[in-house]
Amino acid sequence: MSHHHLRPLDLQNGRVERAHGSGGRASQQLVDELFSRHFHSPQLAVRHDAGILTPPPGRIAASTDSFVVSPLFFPGGCIGDLAVHGSINDVAMSGAQPLALTIGFILEEGFLLSDLDRIAAAIGQASQRAAVPIISGDTKVVERGKADGVFLSTTCLGVIPEGIHIAPQRACPTDVVIVSGTIGDHGTAILSCREGIAFDCDLESDSAPLHSLVAAILSVHPDLHVLRDPTRGGVSAALHEIAASAQVGFRLWEAAIPVHPTVRSACQLLGLDPLHLACEGRLLAICPADDAARVLACMRAHPQGRDSAVIGEVITESPGFVQLETPYGGRKLLDWPAGEQLPRIC
Repeated sequence: MSHHHLRPLDLQNGRVERAHGSGGRASQQLVDELFSRHFHSPQLAVRHDAGILTPPPGRIAASTDSFVVSPLFFPGGCIGDLAVHGSINDVAMSGAQPLALTIGFILEEGFLLSDLDRIAAAIGQASQRAAVPIISGDTKVVERGKADGVFLSTTCLGVIPEGIHIAPQRACPTDVVIVSGTIGDHGTAILSCREGIAFDCDLESDSAPLHSLVAAILSVHPDLHVLRDPTRGGVSAALHEIAASAQVGFRLWEAAIPVHPTVRSACQLLGLDPLHLACEGRLLAICPADDAARVLACMRAHPQGRDSAVIGEVITESPGFVQLETPYGGRKLLDWPAGEQLPRIC
C-alpha cells in the first residue's frame, strides 16, 4: 500500500488503533474523517496548537471536568453530550456566560469507531445547540484494557459580566433555596442500565445546559447569592459544601422537594435517598426571601425550570449541617453522602 493513501476509515466496523493516537498520519485521518464532520468552529479550522479567543469585557471563569460515565450511552444522552453540558454548567454556576470548550479524548485500543462517531456527533450537536463552540481538542490512545472504552476531559471558558458576584460564601440566614426541577433523574437513569439492577424505567437523564436559565434569572435578579449544580452526591452534597463555606445551616422541607415518581420508587427499591442522587441538568439557586417569588416565576417560565420549587431556607443554627423537616413536622439531620453510592455516574 502506498504511504500516501490510507484506506478511508471504516466507520461501520472499524476500531480505534494505537496509530490513531500517535500524532502521525492515522491521527490526522481520525480528525479529518471523524471529528471534523461533527466539530465546527473558526478556531478549529485554523489547525493551530491553541484555539484563540477575544474575550468580551468581564472576569474569566474556567472549569475543567473529566467524564468516565458507565454505560457510555444511557436514556436521555451519552458521555458526549453529558461532557458538554457538565462543563458548561460548572462555568454557568459562577454567573458566567460560556464562551468556548476544549475537549480531550482518551480512547482504548479496539474501541468501535461507530460508537466514537455517535459520541462525537452528540458532542457536536450539544455544542451547537448551546452555541458554545469547541475551539481545541486532543486524542490519545491507550492499550487494550488500560481504559474503559473512552474517557473525556473538558474545559469550559466563560465570562462573568460586571456586577455579578455569585459565591457559596454569600449564603445568608433567611435566604431561600430554590431547585430548578425534579432531583435524581440522572442517577436513576444510569442505575436503570446497570447490570443486575432490574426496574422499569420510563425516565431519561436530566442532562442539559443551564446557561440560558442562569442568564434569565440574572436578568431579573442580578444580586443572586449562590448557584450550584447538584451533580455527584446530589442536592445533599451541594448544600453541605455551601453550608461549610458560608458557615450557615440549611433546613429543607421534604414535602416541597420535587421527585419524579419513578425516582421515588427506584430509591425505595434500592434503599437510596433521592437527595444523594446526581442531577446533570438542575441547579440550586439561593437568594434573599424577598426576591424568591420573582426568581421562582422567572425560573418556571423557562423550559429548563418548569418544575422549579422553593425547597428550604438558610438558618443560623447548626452551621455546616443540613436539616430535613419531614411532612409530619419531625426533623432529622441529613447525612453527607457516605462513600460513593454510585460510582462512574458522570
